[in-house]
Amino acid sequence: MQKLACVLLVDDDSTTNYLNQLLLKRLNVAEQILVAINGKEALDLLHVHCQTPFADCPVLILLDVKMPVMDGFAFLEAYEQLPAAQRQATTIVMLTTSLHPRDVERVEHLNIGGFFNKPLNREKVDEILKKHFGRQLPAE
Repeated sequence: MQKLACVLLVDDDSTTNYLNQLLLKRLNVAEQILVAINGKEALDLLHVHCQTPFADCPVLILLDVKMPVMDGFAFLEAYEQLPAAQRQATTIVMLTTSLHPRDVERVEHLNIGGFFNKPLNREKVDEILKKHFGRQLPAE
């Protein structure tokens, strides 16, 4: 399978980020994995990594819903203000431990590529790759 150029993990839990990084590395999914601990830090990383046409702009963002400083919903509002060309090249998938009906309803109205309950696992990664990148993980 051809690797994705860059994936951005956005989660305030360092253990979750560590485990997701390990999973993506073990599955050989991405050339580069960036990590942010909140939405503001993620936006800052996007500004740095998406400046030039040949930059290492993330093609996939795995975004936590509930975070301090800037949560996933506030990140998405700010993200919508970025140039359309930059947004078109990126798929955002939200991850959460909260399946509160209010959050689920709110997520269903967003312009994102999907919504998964944590933890991230091989099957969820495979589903994301198939649906958005036309790729499939090799059989174990």
